[in-house]
Amino acid sequence: RAQSLRVDLDDSPERMNAKIRRAQMQKVPYMLVVGDREMEAGSVAVRLRNGRDLGAMQLSEFISMAQEAIRSKAQV
Repeated sequence: RAQSLRVDLDDSPERMNAKIRRAQMQKVPYMLVVGDREMEAGSVAVRLRNGRDLGAMQLSEFISMAQEAIRSKAQV
């Protein structure tokens, strides 16, 4: 939020696949998955609403990418 991005946290006890599916149905443009591996590496796993997996990246890298998409009004 500090970077002018709208965020929502799903910390429900559901399985990860159910959370991802729900986000896709809600047409969430970017899903950031942060598990134990990502926490250890200081990164986030990024998925697009169309199911495309962008893989792991540093949070700062994702923020820059998202802000650029907003500036250029890119469709995801």
